[in-house]
Amino acid sequence: MEKKSPARLGRGIDALFSNGAGGGEPHHATPNGEGTRHVPIAAIQLNPHQPRKNFDEEELLALEDSIRAHGILVPILVRPLGDGYQLVAGERRLRAAQAAGLTDIPVHIRDMDEQQLLEAALVENIQRTDLNPIEKAAGFKEYLDKFQMTHEHLAGRIGVDRTTITNLLGLLNLPVEVQEFVRTGAISLGHAKVLKGLSDAAQQHALAREVIAKSLSVHGLEALLKQQKEEKATGVKEKPAEPGRTNHVQSIEDELRQRLAIRVAIKLKSKDKGQIVLQFDSNDDFERVLAVLRK
Repeated sequence: MEKKSPARLGRGIDALFSNGAGGGEPHHATPNGEGTRHVPIAAIQLNPHQPRKNFDEEELLALEDSIRAHGILVPILVRPLGDGYQLVAGERRLRAAQAAGLTDIPVHIRDMDEQQLLEAALVENIQRTDLNPIEKAAGFKEYLDKFQMTHEHLAGRIGVDRTTITNLLGLLNLPVEVQEFVRTGAISLGHAKVLKGLSDAAQQHALAREVIAKSLSVHGLEALLKQQKEEKATGVKEKPAEPGRTNHVQSIEDELRQRLAIRVAIKLKSKDKGQIVLQFDSNDDFERVLAVLRK
């Protein structure tokens, strides 16, 4: 039996604007004429609906060097606008071409309305792994607000799962400071999903800062949150440090708790005697800790 290729996230820009399956023909003829040609960079306006707000400088420099050596191999996508054009997709190539000193570049001209413009910008960017989750969520929200559509309708338009859209939009309910941590990569999407399940903004912010300060994994954050819930339910906090307990011992305990993502206690009996107690609450925890210890 022939193997199917893995499904890609999103339908692709061509699929959005084709008349039929595989047709790829434009919806309307335009005065500017559709097709591929060279146009002056000065005649191209940027796309105000671009979800990406930050561009990696090193990547742009590498692309600039490539364009100097080989030119632009894939035309950028634009739509006619007034006497010129508006960028639809390919802003990195446009920026790098400007930096490389090009005055005109190859473009593919396509007639599209505002809704199609925003959809094309979303499709181009959701397929890029380096677009951060907050930028994706903001792009989805802009589309939904502008065209008053449901999550399910947008999912059908751009070819992604509805739950993906809903989950990403939920990140915009996090405190602004926590959203910035996600945007910059200080905490991961996994961390953000855990924090999103909390209703207290102050707790979300405090836990996010603790994740950063202690370099907690997602499992480590879940273990910390579980510990806090247990302490709140029982009214009993972790036992205070034993007499003579040093900061060094405490740091080792913190390191083990982070690495193993379970509760860890180092109990000192004398200067050079004691116990390391590992507490697991499920078979999954037990198997995971064993795997780490056996390495």
